[in-house]
Amino acid sequence: QVQVVESGGGLVQAGGSLRLSCVASGSMFSLNAMDWYRQAPGKQLELVATITSGGTTNYADSVKGRFTISRDNAKNTVYLQMNSLKPEDTAVYRCKADAQRSARSFSVWGQGTQVTVSS
Repeated sequence: QVQVVESGGGLVQAGGSLRLSCVASGSMFSLNAMDWYRQAPGKQLELVATITSGGTTNYADSVKGRFTISRDNAKNTVYLQMNSLKPEDTAVYRCKADAQRSARSFSVWGQGTQVTVSS
């Protein structure tokens, strides 16, 4: 079984920075794309950033230029560096890992980590 665990959330003032981490663990699997999503209270789940196994990245327009996604394939870990945070970035941030074991592809979600940006 593959598990995904996020960390690094917290309370920060507007203009501040946070770095989120997401570690995938388990046996006999490989990772493809890894994504960060967020969901604010009363709002839909939003794709924030994605990174392929080869390192190609994509960002939501709302975070371009402020957030950076990266990964360490040796550690099965993806990071989200968030700079110039705004109150509207407040949300639960969740990691999704697209994994593969033998011929089977599947996605695994983490429980999420709360990010709160105060004005």
